[in-house]
Amino acid sequence: MNFGEIYLSALQGIYLNSGILGLTWKNLAMLGVSFALLYLAIKKGFEPLLLLPIAFGCLLANLPLSGILDGVTKDNVHGGFLYWVSFGIDHELYPIIIFMGIGALTDFGPLLANPITFLLGASAQLGVFIAVAGAMAWGFTIQEAAGIGIIGGADGPTAIYLCSKVAPQILGAVAVAAYSYMSLVPLIQPPVIKLLTTKADRAIKMDQLRPVSRLERILFPIVSTVVCGLILPACVPLVGMLMFGNLLRESGCTERLNLAAQNEILNATTIFLGISVGATMEGETFLQITTVKIICLGLVAFAASTAGGLALGQVFKILSGGKINPTIGSAGVSAVPMAARVVQRVVQKENPGSFLLMHAMGPNVAGVIGTAVAAGSMLTLLTK
Repeated sequence: MNFGEIYLSALQGIYLNSGILGLTWKNLAMLGVSFALLYLAIKKGFEPLLLLPIAFGCLLANLPLSGILDGVTKDNVHGGFLYWVSFGIDHELYPIIIFMGIGALTDFGPLLANPITFLLGASAQLGVFIAVAGAMAWGFTIQEAAGIGIIGGADGPTAIYLCSKVAPQILGAVAVAAYSYMSLVPLIQPPVIKLLTTKADRAIKMDQLRPVSRLERILFPIVSTVVCGLILPACVPLVGMLMFGNLLRESGCTERLNLAAQNEILNATTIFLGISVGATMEGETFLQITTVKIICLGLVAFAASTAGGLALGQVFKILSGGKINPTIGSAGVSAVPMAARVVQRVVQKENPGSFLLMHAMGPNVAGVIGTAVAAGSMLTLLTK
């Protein structure tokens, strides 16, 4: 065999083992989805810290024959990179670490300054239970319905945590739906807010919040952990680590740990979590009717949660004699601080002199706790 024949044979071997021959229409469709998500993250700026890793994980998962998703077998004792990275999702590590980072970043001051906003965070869980009922009516099991319903809280880590325990078979679709809707808060919430409030409602200015003492800030994470842990032990991993992160922030004596939790630890975990979520979007397993149903139910859940917060916000407006702007109720979903920023942008279009960001942060951070408690309640009832 001469050099030319060897060269042609080598080229033929490369072609026959290339990913091109392994591409299916489902892979191509999901590559298109990944490109669309990358566009939204890079060009439109829709939560790029979440959307870009998810989009690239989707891209990696849909390049055939790379072995990046391969599990451990007798013939492949090492397994693919994403197989090991996904360990953190499969065993609930990433969601809990993310909660610690969120706690370190979160200022619970607005919530403590106006404790009534706890109720707005609770009312914004309405969509969770509407989606559970809808999922069961659509043929899902109660365990799967619980995993789908938690999308309504707009809290990706909580959705992953609950689903990995009660319905791992739909984890991929639920995780993608939850994080996608978190990223699309600026698109989804404003129409719902405008539908359920008037221009006069959105123009209401609120008084400045009272100062919150350092003692209150330190006691809050400790007391919250104890109370939630005693009443609902299943929520301890999420609520406990959220409050631990916040105690690092508020104690004043662990600045290095606080900065690490806010930055290096949270950033690294976010990268691996995002890529792992994207890796669940492999065409062969993701493009199914079940996935479409979950995404549709997730949208209903998210819109209903926004509406639930706004409904109680209207009640508070009436009871306060028009002193509470009802739009802050929409921030009761867990998408921190995106939902609060959306409220600020919406109200400033009606009244440029209105600054509701800190008021909206109260129900926003309450929503984080509320979604974790809702997940803990479901976990308690479904794992007896």
